[in-house]
Amino acid sequence: MKKILFFIPNLMHGGAEKVLVNLVNNLHIEKYDITLQTLFDIGVNKKYLKKNIRYKYFFRNIVKGNSVILKLFTPKFLYKRIIKDKYDIVVSYLEGPTARILWGCPYEETKKVSWIHIELNDEKLLSTGFRSFKEAKKGYESYNKIICVSNTVKQIFEDVSGIRENVEVLYNTNETEDIIEKSTENVEDIEFDKDTINICSVGKVIEKKGYYRLAQIHKKLIDEGLKHNIYIIGIGEDEDRIRKYLKENNLEDTYHLIGFRDNPYKYVSKCDLFVCSSYREGFSTAVTESLVLGTPVVSTLCSGAQELLGYNNEYGLVVENNEEGIYQGLKKMLTDKELINYYKEKSIERGKKFSKQNTVKAVEDLLDSL
Repeated sequence: MKKILFFIPNLMHGGAEKVLVNLVNNLHIEKYDITLQTLFDIGVNKKYLKKNIRYKYFFRNIVKGNSVILKLFTPKFLYKRIIKDKYDIVVSYLEGPTARILWGCPYEETKKVSWIHIELNDEKLLSTGFRSFKEAKKGYESYNKIICVSNTVKQIFEDVSGIRENVEVLYNTNETEDIIEKSTENVEDIEFDKDTINICSVGKVIEKKGYYRLAQIHKKLIDEGLKHNIYIIGIGEDEDRIRKYLKENNLEDTYHLIGFRDNPYKYVSKCDLFVCSSYREGFSTAVTESLVLGTPVVSTLCSGAQELLGYNNEYGLVVENNEEGIYQGLKKMLTDKELINYYKEKSIERGKKFSKQNTVKAVEDLLDSL
């Protein structure tokens, strides 16, 4: 059995944390001895780990200023202090501090893999968790494989880092069967208006998700007489700003911040449309899950959007990444129910490409090749 470590800062409610749990839970238990380690022992996704996954953590809670503190020490010191054990393969499942720590692995026979989930658009972003861009480049060059979650993420990483060898694309793992099963549960806390188009989105309520500008677009559409409801499933620091805007513009009855839900799928499956209003994405887990559920998608042009929805809008609408683009995309859907029905069928078709079986096999092939 190959002894493998997956290392991530925490298991909070982000997309990368969720898909990592999905991945390790589905890797072949007779081929791999898996440990998942976090820097901080926090996060809702920890409870979803299967019993055969060994779980470790270093800090009980988040340490204030941890990113600065960690940079004071060498990667080799951090590996010996935090990771300690020897593995056949070590995987940093997020860019940044965990990548720097695993760079310090002292065992020459250990293979190293680094996962890149976001667009590292400049040297500053690529250097996150490292002391400098020079150090970051040296660190990433030490890895046997760099795995990017989309072709866009890969292209940007290669252009900014200058690293072009051993860089590959693997799509995120989603629990497709579980998603479909959970989507059939009844929604009891919301009564969806069957006479109105209901739009939803799932994600952290933070600036980069674009939910504030989505509220402004919602107002414009409502003012034009295009009735619809928007439901945002998630929590985050942008909530107060959005709630203030909704209250000032009398939109509290049509734009709903419903908070975090353990099972977002039952809401998504009962909505007519899913919107991704993000400024940036790596490869949207929420959009992928929406396709699996057959809920049509309007998404901004961010990393992974065209890979998911097609380069000519075959499986959903990809719009310019600005307010006008989102406005035009939603208006097109709101005024053409036949288009919604068309994309519902295309969504189901597309969702099959990202089945659990396909994505897990691709990762197993990678691990077996090292």
